[in-house]
Amino acid sequence: MEPVIIELYHIRMQRKEAIGIIQLDRPDRFNALDVAMARDLRKAALQFARDPEVRCVILTGTDRVFCSGADLKYVREREHPEDFSYLQPEAREIEGGYGRSFKEILEYLHSTISEIRRAPKPFIAAVKGVAAAGGLGLAMACDLVFASDRASFEWAYSKTSLTGAESTTFILPRLIGLRRTMELVFLNPRLSAQQALEWGLINGIFPFETFDQEVEAIAHRLARGPTRAWAITKALINEALGIDRLDPHMAKELRCLVEIAETPDFAEGLAAFFEKREPHFRGA
Repeated sequence: MEPVIIELYHIRMQRKEAIGIIQLDRPDRFNALDVAMARDLRKAALQFARDPEVRCVILTGTDRVFCSGADLKYVREREHPEDFSYLQPEAREIEGGYGRSFKEILEYLHSTISEIRRAPKPFIAAVKGVAAAGGLGLAMACDLVFASDRASFEWAYSKTSLTGAESTTFILPRLIGLRRTMELVFLNPRLSAQQALEWGLINGIFPFETFDQEVEAIAHRLARGPTRAWAITKALINEALGIDRLDPHMAKELRCLVEIAETPDFAEGLAAFFEKREPHFRGA
């Protein structure tokens, strides 16, 4: 059977038998998410998560990058869609600054992450290139993470004076413990695929040249498995990890990030990012 392909706004959905593949496809912006892309990512994840014919889902990016998080160019230019009716009411309360743009994007991205964690099927993050900031959070929220030998992983939020969001402050301590998490936050190392494997961030590494085929082989293996039993087991593991607290935690992450996006330090970090220079933070 020929694969079924659906093109959304920089999101490519593909069905291969019982496998659903969601590809972030905006390489010119390093797969950064503006509000329309975040909305369509949520749509794709929701559709595959709730489709009983899809038994495993792969979330992937393009060759150079998995995802770099929220689109800072969009945030800086405040290119808002005309219709905000799909947002929660409090999303329209923020006037001025950069917080509103972040909120628009993260409302959708946090909803996507919540859907991935609760989906009654395996979600695989296939990280071929860079996963940074929100891209790191999106990958870590999946059940399994595989990386190519060219992949890298980075906290990155602190480069522009942002707080962690996209579930990172919830999931990372559970994955790698307190000390490793604080090292990511304060020192911001860029981890190679091998380092990420050693830290416990990912499950395995495949050569870049055969990466897609290797990950799809695992997905097909999972799709042939006892997915009903795995769905129940995933729910039990979620309960043990306190995933019922994920949504309120991400809501707090969002509030904190919106607040910090209104500060002079973020304005300086954003300016430095686009001017390609070191920022001069004042802790304000």
